[in-house]
Parts: sequence; structure tokens; C-alpha cells
Amino acid sequence: QVQLVESGGGLVQAGGSLRLSCAASGRTFSVYAMGWFRQAPGKEREFLAAITRSGGSTYYADSVKGRFTISGDNAKNTVYLQMNSLKPEDTAVYYCTAGNSWPGVNDYWGQGTQVTVSS
Repeated sequence: QVQLVESGGGLVQAGGSLRLSCAASGRTFSVYAMGWFRQAPGKEREFLAAITRSGGSTYYADSVKGRFTISGDNAKNTVYLQMNSLKPEDTAVYYCTAGNSWPGVNDYWGQGTQVTVSS
């Protein structure tokens, strides 16, 4: 099993930035990649970005390409999501994931962290 704990969510004004963190523990050596999804009220979960544990490959959804950046620190078993130029439509619960599928990494899920972007 892999446990994931997100942090860094909060309230930000449109145009601002936030960095989400996800700390992984447990059998982290067993996963190929980590990623981020989000779910806005009344909408389905949406894939955002993924990164291989080696950091050699990344993948982004078109909706966030150029604004969001995924990165990882293997020494800390942590993955980050840097979010810039935030828009009110980015308001959602953001989930960290880990697993062996690519790019839609979704075997393990964190509990989520709320991001609210005010206009």
C-alpha cells in the first residue's frame, strides 16, 4: 500500500499562484509514477498532470499545460504541483495519486486538498 497526504491548498485571488505538495509513504518503491487530479463541484474528476518517479517524463492535460508544473523530490518521496495564473474555474478539490498506469496514474489516492480561486 501507498499512503498519500496532500497539503498547500487554500484561498487565492485570480492570477495568483499556489504550490501543492504530496508526501508519499509506504511501498513507494512499487509505483511507477505519481500524478494530480482535481474535482470541481458537480463535475467529474479531471486528470491534470503526471510524473514518473525517475522524473524523466511528465505529462499534462491541455487545460493546464503552460500554467501548472509537476515536479518531484525522490529523497523526500514528495511530488509538487506548481499552479500559476490561477482562474476561478480552477476551484476544486485537488487529489494526489500514485500507481503504475500512465499517464492517468490512479491506483492510490490522497484525501484531497481544497483550492479556491476568487475573482
